[in-house]
Amino acid sequence: MNTSEYKEHFSKNFSLAYPVVLSQLGHILVSVFDSLMVGQIGTLPLAAASLGNSIFMIVMVFGLGVSFSITPLIAAAEGRRNYTRISLLLLNGLFSNFILGILLFLAGYFFSPFITHLNQPADVVKLAIPYVNVLFLSMVPLMIFQAFKQFAEGLSFTKQSMYITIFANTLNIILNYLLIWGKLGFPALGMVGAAWATLISRIIMALMMGAFVLYTKRFEIFRRFMTYRHLSFIHMYRIFKLGLPISGQMLFEMGAFSFSAIMIGWLGAKELAAHQIAINVASVTYMMASGIAAAATIRVGNQKGLGNYRAMRIAGLSSFAMGAIFMTASGLLMVLFNKVIPGLYIDDPEVMQIASVLLIIAALFQISDGVQVVGLGALRGLEDVRIPGIISLIAYWVIGLPVGYLLCFKLGFGVNGIWTGLLVGLSVAAVLLFMRFKMLSLRFSQK
Repeated sequence: MNTSEYKEHFSKNFSLAYPVVLSQLGHILVSVFDSLMVGQIGTLPLAAASLGNSIFMIVMVFGLGVSFSITPLIAAAEGRRNYTRISLLLLNGLFSNFILGILLFLAGYFFSPFITHLNQPADVVKLAIPYVNVLFLSMVPLMIFQAFKQFAEGLSFTKQSMYITIFANTLNIILNYLLIWGKLGFPALGMVGAAWATLISRIIMALMMGAFVLYTKRFEIFRRFMTYRHLSFIHMYRIFKLGLPISGQMLFEMGAFSFSAIMIGWLGAKELAAHQIAINVASVTYMMASGIAAAATIRVGNQKGLGNYRAMRIAGLSSFAMGAIFMTASGLLMVLFNKVIPGLYIDDPEVMQIASVLLIIAALFQISDGVQVVGLGALRGLEDVRIPGIISLIAYWVIGLPVGYLLCFKLGFGVNGIWTGLLVGLSVAAVLLFMRFKMLSLRFSQK
């Protein structure tokens, strides 16, 4: 493998990745701006937002996981120039996502009262339930948006979702200001106002992305089967067969972070508020790295469809390098500004001190986080999803969480112990997923 080959793949990966990075960043910036603005109300609302977002993220990543299956299926079909399959995947992916969005909303709304059984501070739970119920409703437009977005990205159209997400995030910030504090005649809804702002912005996102796919000429060839007669259980089965293991893997990872928030809630509201600050920052860099992972899925899936296995392997390995470089830079920024960032969220010296230490731990696991998320994306391009799910289960739930519990509650390291457990889990996942991609891509390239 010569240097010029890698340079070419770096360039192609970057041109696909940066719009996806900004688009993925948009999902998490909704939570970031909610937390920034809710934190101005006080420590208790910020803790409630942490609890609510931790629970909502479990539901959201499950839905996102299913939608992510659309991209490698589209990319592989596009590599084979199978436009009939692409057309059927558009219709059936949209229908599957819409139904799943409704089911996830109903499940979340039904189970939200059971938050009271998680042994969290009563005042925090009281604020969290109405907040998270509105977020659950936003799953319906979010899943519709994802269906159109993943379809377009599978065909290497990544910039449009970026523009739409930037617009929607700007709208979300404005609506936060209007609905949290009741400006310009709007009702002052407090932290629930942030959830309503999220819902409205996601409805706008779904409408705009849908208009792009359904009404622009470039996708006209793929709209010929957009009737109920072409709903196909075979294609929906393919989407869920690939998507459910992706969702499982994402649940193992995100569920570990959410359960960590529940354990931190056992320590108190201040620790939970500090956790929300640190996890917000770490989530920003993670979602940006997941944009590189999405580009890896497209590039690896497309080259696999073409049968160009050497290029497929180099596309994946160059994505790993991009993820590691980006996350190293992110970690350095966290170390440099670990004292400054918490002050953007809240004016509570104790919370700020706890959060500043958590940001140092977050900085340490940046490379591992970047490598493991890119590994998942590259393996998705190979349609390898079951073994990565098992790796995530072992890394986070067999190793990471038990280590965190031991360090926190048995050895007295408190919230820092839980975050150290997350560091261990991410590192194990990164090593195993990288080894998995190298092994599988080598098998293909030797053909």
